[in-house]
Amino acid sequence: MKRGRLFIISAPSGAGKTTLAGHLLRKNKGLVRSVSVTTRPPRKGERQGHDYYFVTKEEFLRRRRGDFLEWAVVFGHYYGTPSRFVEEKIRRGKNVIACLDVQGAKQVKKKWPQAVLIFVLPPKIKDLLARLKKRKTDSTQQIRKRLKTAAWEIRQKKVYDYEIINDRLPRALKALEAIVTAEKP
Repeated sequence: MKRGRLFIISAPSGAGKTTLAGHLLRKNKGLVRSVSVTTRPPRKGERQGHDYYFVTKEEFLRRRRGDFLEWAVVFGHYYGTPSRFVEEKIRRGKNVIACLDVQGAKQVKKKWPQAVLIFVLPPKIKDLLARLKKRKTDSTQQIRKRLKTAAWEIRQKKVYDYEIINDRLPRALKALEAIVTAEKP
């Protein structure tokens, strides 16, 4: 049986990685999504086990030594990718999509060099600012911090295998589909 492949999608907050991944997963039944574990509180509409596994900081710290393929602290909250899920799906021939920050993507690439890393960019930083404001989930101070982090993340794009500019969702989705199709084992 052919092994599956791990696809990592990263982007600055508000660039559209989760939206793109969601559309890709709905259109491509051969893909499965890795659901991350986090200590941050759920945003409006997010569901336990669907969007994230929401856990306490104590539980996360207890699990981080062996349960995660990667983990990082992002904006004061812990995030991790359950390794058992990813390894099992890939072993069974499934292709896995994971939305990770840059720190997590770098950790995965060290452990799994065959992982395909895709970086999603906003057309312009001002577009990112508008998207973050539109979400209405962050304070002005948090948005400022996210934009500063975004500048750093964009400088890290050279470690990625592919870049997609999310200026128009249909075009960005078509580019993402082409990458996944070309890289499937």
